[in-house]
Amino acid sequence: MSTQQNYILCMKWGQKYGPEYVNRLYHMVQRHLTLPFTMVCLTDDPSGLDAHIVCHPLPELSLPDHLPERGWNKLTTFNADLYGLHGTALFLDIDIVIIDNIDCFFAQPAQRSDEVWIIRDWKKPWRMVGNSSVYRFEIGAIPEMMTYFRAHFEQIRHQFRHEQAFLSWYIRQYHQLSYWPDGWCLSYKYDVLKKLPFALWQPPTHPEYGKIIIFHGEVNPPDAIKGGGGKWYRKILPAPWLKDYWQ
Repeated sequence: MSTQQNYILCMKWGQKYGPEYVNRLYHMVQRHLTLPFTMVCLTDDPSGLDAHIVCHPLPELSLPDHLPERGWNKLTTFNADLYGLHGTALFLDIDIVIIDNIDCFFAQPAQRSDEVWIIRDWKKPWRMVGNSSVYRFEIGAIPEMMTYFRAHFEQIRHQFRHEQAFLSWYIRQYHQLSYWPDGWCLSYKYDVLKKLPFALWQPPTHPEYGKIIIFHGEVNPPDAIKGGGGKWYRKILPAPWLKDYWQ
């Protein structure tokens, strides 16, 4: 049994992201978290990862082959036994950029042991769907979720577009879903990029607030730094200031 209480948890599978994404995340956390922590990566390929990152195999989901990629793997962080880990886990997507101290994500008081803190969706907040790029939970506190998921997967995959929609629904239904305070997690797409037509000539500038910038959609940090990477109708000018954080 681990005696470490604070975990930074991430996942890497497939070929979309290389090990440098995980390593950069580790270095960003080192710079912006003053609390003691252990970083754990659940992955199908640990090659190239920093030796200080604890690697475990990607937990088995046993889903049917040839299904669309909807992030279902992330749900396995809620396994009843996650490699014997015990404590508080802050899950971070590996394509985020941390721009300020993140101690508050661990310090945010919990109302219940089965509470999950998550980002509230930016585009349609009334849907009460969380964005799972940043979520916190007590490891092993919701052991029955994966049993439910496996037993009802055929219904779930038709009812929910992706893992974070199911996760948000299930936790709201049976446990406690809470949302990070406004302004902690910023969307690069909605909070940092300029709106049209200003985006045609005004580059994205460093936000005056925020802790973590989330890159959802087509643009990832390397695209944002050099410019480009979005849909044809969206002009994305370079944001070289991101290089100071994305390292």
